[in-house]
This record gives sequence, C-alpha cells and structure tokens, in this order.
Amino acid sequence: MTREVYDRFSAGNPRGSWPAEERAHELREQGQPATVVMDIDADQFLVVSEQEAAV
Repeated sequence: MTREVYDRFSAGNPRGSWPAEERAHELREQGQPATVVMDIDADQFLVVSEQEAAV
C-alpha cells in the first residue's frame, strides 16, 4: 500500500486534530478513503489516503 498525504495540520493548533478530521471527512464525502495519522517527529496531523500499490 502507498499513502498520499493530502494535508498537514500543526499538532499545536488550539483545536487539536479537529481541522484534520474535518478535512478527512470532506475527502471521504467525495469518495476518497482518507484518515488522520499523527507524525510525531514533525508534530503534525496528516490527512492521508491509502491506496493499493500498482503492480
């Protein structure tokens, strides 16, 4: 599987992960499988899409 990063949000945001969750929700409504993960090293929430790798 490969992951494409759609957006990045600072973990220091006063709203926490909410902006990332809202963006992932928008993408899911458009039919794109999106989820939020935490990049601890970069201190960011990432909105990513998991897709099958092309063989």
